[in-house]
Amino acid sequence: MTVRVAVAAVTFNRHKELSVLLDAINAQSAAVDTICLVDSGTDPARNVAARHPNVDYVRSEANLGGAGGFALAALKAVASGAKWVWMMDDDAEPADPECLATLLREAEARDLEAVVPLVVAPGHPDRLSFFFRLDGKVTHDRAELEKVGFLPNDGHFFNGALIRSDVFFKVGLPDMRLFIRGDEVDFTIRLRKAGIRFGTVTTTAITHPHAFSETKHVFGARWHVIVPDSAFKRYYYYRNRGYLIRRYFRVKSLVADVGGYLGYFAQRRDLKGLLAWASSFSKGLRAKGFAPLEDQKF
Repeated sequence: MTVRVAVAAVTFNRHKELSVLLDAINAQSAAVDTICLVDSGTDPARNVAARHPNVDYVRSEANLGGAGGFALAALKAVASGAKWVWMMDDDAEPADPECLATLLREAEARDLEAVVPLVVAPGHPDRLSFFFRLDGKVTHDRAELEKVGFLPNDGHFFNGALIRSDVFFKVGLPDMRLFIRGDEVDFTIRLRKAGIRFGTVTTTAITHPHAFSETKHVFGARWHVIVPDSAFKRYYYYRNRGYLIRRYFRVKSLVADVGGYLGYFAQRRDLKGLLAWASSFSKGLRAKGFAPLEDQKF
């Protein structure tokens, strides 16, 4: 019996990348029933979507961000009646035609409710786009992860994550208030709190642009901070970090962030950067600053 799979995808002004993604999804050896695509871009991608009969195209005139887009796309995917929902950003691409089949097989073999592939950098298949911690140290080395084989209760959502539809009834949808940066962390925390069985398999991968330059080491290899490359991304990242610390009472994260960012900006004598971080971070700690994009100030 064929397992029904729906893709929940979001796009924003990336027609070329979206075309590559849709082609790769429909070239999978395991068939995808429908692709629920939410488009918030200022340059709509209807023509790209129309090339694939199984795309359920949803035009959003409001910019929902990644979090809101994934929430809407996931809800559409669940409503389609699919058993599994495959989450995908528009600049991601399954590394090979067996990616989905591998995830389905691993989920069944390990009795998982969600399974995540490795995420590797385009053109650098040996490098992970987003780091993992092994023995307390940060690594981007794919080979190190492959030695482990399977990482239970860990993974990078939402790029390539395959999630059982009923999981969304247990933990809810991505939180649209977070807009970008942090929505995947919030979702992962909810999975853990709900006891959802999930993990990362190292036998398959998707490609997605890396964030190597954002990782800034402060006090050696075991302590680092993330500093996004634009004021827009920094605002949301810092604010959402503060909010998640408040929401889940993450004391260790509070200590790590305060100590790490104070150290980072002090080392660089960057008072402006420190004040921007403190303003955004404190908004999150106070659960303030949530509003539609047009009402945000960076």
